[in-house]
Formats: sequence, C-alpha cells, structure tokens
Amino acid sequence: MTISWQQAVHQCHQQGQAFAVATILTTAGSTPRDGGSKMIITSEASHDSVGGGRLELLVLKRARELLATGVQAQLVEHFPLAGKAQQCCGGSVSVLLEVFPEANLRIALFGAGHVGQALVSILAGCDARIDWIDSRQDMFPALLPANAAVHVSQNPVEMASLLTRDQIAVIVTHDHQLDYQLVRTLLDETEVPYIGLIGSKTKAERFRTRLVKDNLPQGEWDRCHCPVGLASIPGKLPMEVAVSIAAEILALAPAAARSSVSWKAIKKVLREP
Repeated sequence: MTISWQQAVHQCHQQGQAFAVATILTTAGSTPRDGGSKMIITSEASHDSVGGGRLELLVLKRARELLATGVQAQLVEHFPLAGKAQQCCGGSVSVLLEVFPEANLRIALFGAGHVGQALVSILAGCDARIDWIDSRQDMFPALLPANAAVHVSQNPVEMASLLTRDQIAVIVTHDHQLDYQLVRTLLDETEVPYIGLIGSKTKAERFRTRLVKDNLPQGEWDRCHCPVGLASIPGKLPMEVAVSIAAEILALAPAAARSSVSWKAIKKVLREP
C-alpha cells in the first residue's frame, strides 16, 4: 500500500522502526521534482518520492548505508543528474538526509489509568517506544502520540511473558493482584532488565515475601524497583508521580550517538546557482 511521507513517519514512530527522511533542498536546471519534495526510507521499504530513476536509487542506497550505522545523523548530498545519477534531465539536486535510528528506550507500560496517561503524555516527546497495555479499551485516550501503540488484552500477564531483554517494564495498574502476577511472570519467565512497580515500600516488602514463598530466587528481585520513580521528586498527583517515573526510566537509556550537518554546509548548498 502506498502512503504519504507524513503517514510513513507516523507509522515508523509507532512501530519503533529506524527511518531516514530525504528532502530535496535545492535544484538547478531541469530536475524531476522541486525543492521540498520528501521521501521516507527504511531498511526494507520507501514511501513517497524525490524523483524516481537513478537519482532515487542513489538516495535509497546512501540512506540505507547511514541507517545501517545505527547513528542519528544529518548530512547533505549533491547529485548532478547527468553525471552521478546518469539521468537525461541535465540539472542537479542537493538532498538533505536525516537519519532516525530505532528508539533508545522500549517500554512496556501496564496500566492506562491516570498515572499511565500522564506518563505517556510525558514520554510522547522523548526518544522512546511505548507498548501500552490494559484490558480496558475505554481507558485509552482517543488521540495517541506517534510513539505509543495500544494493546487491549484480557490477559496482560501473557503479554508480559513475551517481553525481551531489550525492553523495560513499568507497572501502574489499578489491581494489586495483577501487579503481583505481572512482577512474578517478568522475574520468572523473562530477562527484562528493569521492572518499575508503582506502590510503597510496604507493598514492595509484601511482594518480596510472597515471591520467596513462591520459590522465586531472591536475587531476581533486584530487577524490580518499587516504589518506581525518583524519591527526590515529591508529590502524589498523577502528573507528579509520572514525572518522577519518567525521570528514572529515561536515565536508563544509553546516550545516542549523533552526527549533524554543519550550518556551513547548508549555506554552501543554498548559495549554489
């Protein structure tokens, strides 16, 4: 199915997929597309167009080379259509390539109540991909950020068992028994490195005692953080709790390597006839 570049960006964000944006900055002479034309490129697909033909093949190849590095980057490439692109147009184009790697942080969020909603609103602007899980369809807002995907499941515990070691889990449900089942499953059946659990120190001690009785090795509890969130950020309102949780989990993300196009390079392109 053919989709626009705007739809493709939304889709990539929602799926946590790495992508590149190719934008024609300037054109000279006869060219197949005008400045501002965009194309979205992933490792396996492309959406929209910057002109087709040999030019587009070269843009695709260069964008995928950059995607393979896994580094966020911006650079300008110049394509003489009669030379490098071997097209009969005879003009030339300068293309800005912007590379967006996979999200640094993949979060499985259990619970769509007030704290869950506040947390998603904060993470909407962060380098994170959120799988948002709850059994109650009506709890999810009508409008979702691009980096969040909703999963309505009558068995969240089964979904928890499928998480991988490159994800973290945050549990903010309305049900203490469900919280316990989620924690036990995550600790016993997965290698998820971090489990954030909303609650109190008393809740944490009760869960730890139950897990020992259920024959879970005590060392596994080290992966569970309860109460989740930074103690240095006080407050009990949903947004205050969400800010505390967001601060803690965002600190878990590795620093992203970045490569940026210089302003001198952009000015050079814009001065070209």
